[in-house]
Amino acid sequence: MDDLAVSSAIRVTDLVVGFGRQVVLNELSLEVRRGEILGLVGASGGGKSVLMRTIIGLIPRRSGTIEVMGIPLGRAEERATQEVATRWGILFQQGALFSSLTVKQNVQFPLRENLQMSQTLMDEIAIAKLEMVGLRAEDGDKFPAELSGGMTKRAALARALALDPAIVFLDEPTSGLDPISAGDFDALIKTLQQTLGLTVFMVTHDLASLNTVCDRVAALADGKIVAIGPMRDLLRSEHPWVKAYFHGKRSQMLQPKVS
Repeated sequence: MDDLAVSSAIRVTDLVVGFGRQVVLNELSLEVRRGEILGLVGASGGGKSVLMRTIIGLIPRRSGTIEVMGIPLGRAEERATQEVATRWGILFQQGALFSSLTVKQNVQFPLRENLQMSQTLMDEIAIAKLEMVGLRAEDGDKFPAELSGGMTKRAALARALALDPAIVFLDEPTSGLDPISAGDFDALIKTLQQTLGLTVFMVTHDLASLNTVCDRVAALADGKIVAIGPMRDLLRSEHPWVKAYFHGKRSQMLQPKVS
């Protein structure tokens, strides 16, 4: 299918995911539009990361359908699933860099796994990706243990961008960062979205990120998406969980963007 003919980067329909008797996602449906930054919020343990990991195939689903770039994913479409997986990049919450590899080698890992190219070309690509996320070429020779929290996030993002993905999944990208570093990382995400035309699926608790970076926000509660839209729409939502989340005592600093 022609990518340009697909308006949805991700389409999830009637998704059910559970562990034993516990149902975590219950007939959940969600559309992520091409080229947008979608923020996903929900209670701790409510299934946000489960949803992301189910979409990328790390957690099996009981029922429902998942399409990425118009391609249905699942066991019956294993080859298509493997092919479309090269179209996305993933930044896990703690970075998930290989501690025994240098930063440059970490960035090169997806290239080695999926492509056949010379070491010289891989070195050039790795340096380009590091510079793209605000790191220096010499940072590529360091090991993850030598990086600050913010640098670790950027290095992991460089690895996520190694294969020039159309979609980037971010799991709590600003967690553990101080407000200045978090703001810088938000600005980087927005810049990359605009310059590379990325679709970004971002799981986050960061209210500032939701307000300044996301084009739309989806709220997950009781195993379903209970509200979705621009931030101003969620701030006006009457759903009890959404109201409690955005208008609780810890959220009072958030100023609605009302047109």
